Formats: sequence, structure tokens, C-alpha cells
Amino acid sequence: MRTGIFDLFKIGIGPSSSHTVGPMRAARSFVARLAEPNILGDVARIQVELFGSLALTGLGHGTDKAILLGLSGEQPETVDPLGIDSLLEGIRAQKRLELLGSYSVTFDEPRDLIFQNDAVLPGHPNGMRFSAFDGHAAPLAEEVYYSVGGGFIVREGEPSANGTSSLPVPHPFSSGSELLEEANRTGLAIWQIILENESVLDSEHQVRERLRKIWSVMDDSIERGLRTEGILPGGLKVRRRAPRLSARLSSKILARSVPDPLDTMDWVNVFAMAVNEENAAGGRVVTAPTNGAAGLVPAVGRYYRQFVPDASEEGVLRYLLTAGAIGILYKENASISGAEVGCQGEVGVACSMAAAGLAGALGASNEQIEHAAEIGMEHHSGMTCDPIGGLVQIPCIERNAIGAVKAINACRMAMQDSGEHKVSLDQVIRTMYQTGLDMQSRYKETALAGLAVNVKDC
Repeated sequence: MRTGIFDLFKIGIGPSSSHTVGPMRAARSFVARLAEPNILGDVARIQVELFGSLALTGLGHGTDKAILLGLSGEQPETVDPLGIDSLLEGIRAQKRLELLGSYSVTFDEPRDLIFQNDAVLPGHPNGMRFSAFDGHAAPLAEEVYYSVGGGFIVREGEPSANGTSSLPVPHPFSSGSELLEEANRTGLAIWQIILENESVLDSEHQVRERLRKIWSVMDDSIERGLRTEGILPGGLKVRRRAPRLSARLSSKILARSVPDPLDTMDWVNVFAMAVNEENAAGGRVVTAPTNGAAGLVPAVGRYYRQFVPDASEEGVLRYLLTAGAIGILYKENASISGAEVGCQGEVGVACSMAAAGLAGALGASNEQIEHAAEIGMEHHSGMTCDPIGGLVQIPCIERNAIGAVKAINACRMAMQDSGEHKVSLDQVIRTMYQTGLDMQSRYKETALAGLAVNVKDC
């Protein structure tokens, strides 16, 4: 196994894990590598080229900002969202930046940050080339990086994405069937398998504390989204809806003498939208497994905490551990990159994870958990990634809300069905990946087809 759950659940900023978080990490990695042979002090100029989907939708996804932040030494998990604008204004006004916050170089953005709109690098649709030059314009170093979804990056020449776990784990698995076999062999629940695997790298207490931190950030993103009014950045003039919908829903509930059984579904919609509006505004979120799908897992987790009788903090941990197990299967056997397989790799995977996670929190059998995950993806198969204006707003925000409701339904269907199902999780993962590879590239986060071209003005 190469991937752990904390590779999937990463704290970062919006609006995109592949176009913001990944490029920021790649830019910082490149500069940090310059420091290793002690040539950073010789650098007078940095040039960055963006290719494929990063070039075509990078401006809408904040890739330009992410590159400047990463070169300056900022990291997605620690950068202060409130201080980003002032830092960028200073760089652009002075046409200089501080590499790793210490080494001043010239950076003329129109010259040094190049969007190669008509070119794609061979390794992945999200490619970046970084070049460093000395004061005589002589090249010092050049590296190619790929942002492969969910904030994962790969440097050209490296064997795979940068997962954490190269250590042997007590319960290895590489497929859904192997996961079920290991669970049956040991008598463990899926969440227990993941907890024991993660405890190889950290103590169980530390793993639990990290999961509590992940959930705290998820829940905080819901709360910020519920109370923050305004227009989302980017030019579409999309108004945040979650605060108004939340207030309206609360008023209706207080005014009714008879409860509406669908109020719960309305709240799930609002929770998911709140997170994705925060993400679209560049706020703090958790990749789950991506930023474009960041609202789905928190919304279903909040549904569990707020509306399920006997819900508990331990149940939330079971939820995240089980969801993480399913995310690992997609990351290692398919893709979580919208630029590679479309939105089925983002919202579809998040729905599958949340459905399985909820089943785990509710005490479902391992077979029911696998079934819930399968249902969650089966009904997202073929979903394109066609954001209007290259922004993670329309249709992304509503897709998270719809996906969250589908995840709850998938969980309920699986738990009410005690019989065997015809389609396995492994089969649906394989089908999703094949479908994504067959999908025309213009439907995969390029803003060249679908809603992105048929809806010009909003």
C-alpha cells in the first residue's frame, strides 16, 4: 500500500486540490530542492510553465496564486487564507518574490508564469515545468511536476504519487475483494483494519487525534459557510446561498406545527453547499478526496452527528476511517483527478466514500459497506467535469449537495438489502477508470465543453 488516509484527507485551501493545492506543493518542492545542492542563493529568476488543464482552467482555479505562494515557501495546510491577497499584491507590485521567504528574485508574472494553452505534457493533463536561471540567464535547474488529483504531486522520474506508507502494514490490501477477505480472516471491521494500518506510522492515540483535527476542520468549514454572506470571486457573480438557505430552513421549521420529513435532506444540501462555497472563496477545507468534492464527506458526517440517534464521536472516527479505506482503493486503482477521469473521480469518489463511511458509522457489516460504496459510484459513472468559467462553482457546488444525498441513499439501500449484489466495488472502480480514460479530454476540467461552453453568462 502506498496511500494512507491522511494522504486523502489533507487540510488546505480552495478552490482546487489539483489546481491550487498541488501546484502550491510542487512550487515549494522545486524551490526546496534548489536548496539541497546549495544553489538557491545563485538563482536570479524562476520561470514556470503550465500545461493542459492547468493552463486552460488555472486562472479560474487560482493556479497562478498557488504558484506564487509555493515559490514563496507557503504550504496549503499552514498558509493563512486572510493574508494571501496582501502577499500576492506585494509580489505583483514589486515584481519580486522571496524564495522560501528568504532569497529575493525577480518575478515578472506575464513573462515568468506562462500558460501553455495548446500543449499537454505526456505524464498527466496537469503538468508544470519549473526552470531556474542565474544572473547571466544561464539555466541552473529544471523539473517537471504533475498534479494528479487530491493535492497529490509527482515529480517526473519518480515512480508514483507521494503517499506516506512504504512501511509494511498488518493488513495489506490492494482491492475491495482483498479488503473484505482480510476483514473476514481477522474478524475486524473495515475501520479497525485502517486504524491498525495507520497505527504503524503513529500511535493509535495520535491517529485518533489527527482524525479529530480533520473532522474539526471539516465541521468548521460548514459553520463558516453557513454564516458568511457575499459574492464568490471569479467573475460569475455567484452569490453564496448557504446562509440564506440555512436561515430560511430554520424559520420554516419553527413556523410549522407538523415537521416535514424532508427537512433533513434540505439540511444535508445546505451543509454541502456551505463547504463548497467556502472552497470556492479560497477558504480552509479538507480534500475529501479533492477540493472540488470537499463538501460531500463533511455534509454526510454532519448528517450523522446531527440527525442520527445515538451518534457519537467514536462513530465519526469510524466514519472517516471507513471512508478513507474506500478512497484508498480509488486512488490506487483508478484516479481522483477530474482532469484525468472527469467529475466521477471527484464527486463520484466522494459519494462512494461517504456512503461507505456512513454505513461504517452505523455498524453495517463489511459486505454492506462494500455494497454502499459500489452504489455510490455506480450512479456517478460517466460524470463530466465542465465548470463554467473554469471556476469551482457551477455546477460543482450543487453537485456536492446532490452527491451527499445520494451517499445517504446508497448507504440506506445497502443496509436494507441483505442479499448479494451483482456488481462489485472492484468492478465499478475498474469501469469508472476505463470510462474516464475513454472520455474526450474536453469534458475533463478544460472548460472546453459541456456547461462551460453552453452557459456563457450566469
